[in-house]
Amino acid sequence: MTQSDIETAERLGRRRTQMLPAMAAIFAAQQTVFFIPADNASRLVDKVAVGGWILLSAVLVLLLWNGGAWLHSKSVRALLNDEVTRAHRGEALSLGFVLSMGVALVIYATAGIEPMQVREAIHIVVSIGVVVAAVRFTMLERRAYADA
Repeated sequence: MTQSDIETAERLGRRRTQMLPAMAAIFAAQQTVFFIPADNASRLVDKVAVGGWILLSAVLVLLLWNGGAWLHSKSVRALLNDEVTRAHRGEALSLGFVLSMGVALVIYATAGIEPMQVREAIHIVVSIGVVVAAVRFTMLERRAYADA
């Protein structure tokens, strides 16, 4: 590892703490569109919106799962994914998982009272998990960078 790799990893790590909350906010704001009743949900624009949600969800999950920096060298990725960052990601993903399961249980318990379509339920569960994990990871990483 070179000094340049260390500086690049430091810069990318700090940028990640700025970009991830922005992506999570955009992702969360985007969710309001999905729960506005549409006259015809089979329109092309609705299919594109669902495709965008799936793609952004997948990118955020992958980013949280392995740390991102896919276009950088292996040494930079290793520096970005040190023990502290892996612990932060683990804690964030655990919290996202637990809240997703809690939301799924609430949806299941209330299904007899207020029926919900499967796609809506999945959308809510995934969205809650992704946003919560992204926000928690960002909070932990920002605190770590502030302490450094």
